[in-house]
Amino acid sequence: MKPVYEIAVVHGDGIGPEVCAAAVQVVKAALGPGSPLHFSEYPAGAEHFLKTGQSFPEPTFQACREADAILHGAGGLPGVIHPDGTEAGLDFTLRLRFELDLYANIRPVRLFEGVPSPLSGVKAGDIDYIILRENSEGLYAARGSGALLRGEVAVDTLVQTRSGIERIARKAFELARQSGGAPRDGVRRVTCCDKANVLRSYAFFRSVFDEVAKDYPDIATEHALVDAMAMYLVVKPGHFNVIVSENMFGDILSDLAAATVGGMGMAPSAEIGAANGFFQAAHGSAPDIAGQGIANPYGTILSAASMLDWLGHKHGDERLNQAAARIRRVTEDCLANGLLSADLKGRASTSEITRSVCDRLAAGRD
Repeated sequence: MKPVYEIAVVHGDGIGPEVCAAAVQVVKAALGPGSPLHFSEYPAGAEHFLKTGQSFPEPTFQACREADAILHGAGGLPGVIHPDGTEAGLDFTLRLRFELDLYANIRPVRLFEGVPSPLSGVKAGDIDYIILRENSEGLYAARGSGALLRGEVAVDTLVQTRSGIERIARKAFELARQSGGAPRDGVRRVTCCDKANVLRSYAFFRSVFDEVAKDYPDIATEHALVDAMAMYLVVKPGHFNVIVSENMFGDILSDLAAATVGGMGMAPSAEIGAANGFFQAAHGSAPDIAGQGIANPYGTILSAASMLDWLGHKHGDERLNQAAARIRRVTEDCLANGLLSADLKGRASTSEITRSVCDRLAAGRD
């Protein structure tokens, strides 16, 4: 346990400040007076780039490196780009992932009671799995280092290493061991998602995964090609427990998966390494609704709960784990009782959702 945990808060762009502020309020309400968390705000993102020419100031990076955890709202704005055409607002998240070695991007996909799914006949409890996205290698590792030849040929290189695949595969099996198994059959199962039938890099990913699987005989394993997986997540989501994939595939599939459980506003994520943890919802900055008070804060609130869990387990601080559990219970109650934002076909504003969650948390402490 630590007397104080330093949390670096980077609100970012668009709806980022709204959902991030909501998550901070909820965490404070869950921990109550005497909370051991200290929040400090730092600038980064596309808006900051427009003002200063820097999207990720060095003092912000150093503060994030030294913090006990990082909480982020959202980053990026349309048209705010570098000369090579890539988004300036994404510098923050990508640099943190690579330089702090946040290799495991954990994206839980769960359908809550009260949240409508576009999938026919699917109800709460039928979808409950994790997409584990390798976060430090893959195709995205080429950002900033590819080649553009005379305006005619562009090349980015997909990078996979044995050590990188081994550690993400082990993380997948550990998550499966900690889970209750797939909703449909209760089997603890890890699905390796790749494109091994076409590319050597993905065949390598699969072969290393199979080697690691031998150390986990208690966990069922299977393979799925990424194009087929895009179908499976729609037609048989209850079959899955933990899905592990390369960086880009995990990014794409987790957005598809979010659509089945209410949309990107219901998509939390935890990006962790050996020393650092970075927590944000998987959605973008949604500048079209920024400032209107209708942004869905649940994804960021659930990401903040993951932050408390990670800190609690890392430091042996049960106060934080209990607060995380309370946030999840209250969130579930609010959704089940119809406190839905506009993207969930509801009418509750960001502030109404935040206030209700905070009030229920405060009442639960009495």
